[in-house]
Amino acid sequence: MSKIIERLNNGIIKENPTFVQMLGMCPTLAVTTSAINGAGMGLATTVILTLSNIMIALLRKVIPNKVRIPAFIVIIASFVTIVQFLMQAYLPSLNKSLGIFIPLIVVNCIILGRAESYASKNKVIPSAFDGIGMGLGFTIGLTTIGVVRELLGSGCAFGINLIELIKENNIPVLQNIVNSDSFDTVSIFITAPGAFMVLAFVIAIINKRNINKAKKNGEKPNLCSLADCANCHNVMCQGKAQEEAN
Repeated sequence: MSKIIERLNNGIIKENPTFVQMLGMCPTLAVTTSAINGAGMGLATTVILTLSNIMIALLRKVIPNKVRIPAFIVIIASFVTIVQFLMQAYLPSLNKSLGIFIPLIVVNCIILGRAESYASKNKVIPSAFDGIGMGLGFTIGLTTIGVVRELLGSGCAFGINLIELIKENNIPVLQNIVNSDSFDTVSIFITAPGAFMVLAFVIAIINKRNINKAKKNGEKPNLCSLADCANCHNVMCQGKAQEEAN
């Protein structure tokens, strides 16, 4: 049980693909024009990631080492095809909104990365929950960005017009805000530059929280991503220095 909880916590918080590892940036920035699109993309990726991890873990002793990457891609592509057919059949509007980004899950570095670094080296149950944790972390990241962009860009959330809802229900404090001359939505947030801005603000808030938490515990803040230290250009980085020393 502790292993399962650790895998879920790792994917959702500790190594969140969107806000910590900065993986899958193409769909993160492209499909999060609305919360529904973000959640749909995240959940589709979660299903594919979990099924791929299970299958690769089952076949980890069968797949030859020399062809493991092509084998992983074939397995991932098979599940992507199944999920896309199901979405075309039962969620045609969402499938149309996500467009080319559903087939592009095949080359999503989150899925291939977990297959290579975890599923190919561990048993089925931990691999399944690793996929669920990473998938939920990705879903939370995309949904959060989608909610913020949709709220600021159009005053909606999950397709519900919150401005009209506030006016209809006569919520005093909020109604004064939406009726004021200074209140207006900012359409840039539902365009491509808005995606970068929201992502930057969310990561800045997370980093600020990490700094305050580290200071409170008397520790040195660690703002490094989990990228390979060899690619880090910060020569003063303690993690890089330790990596080179080893």
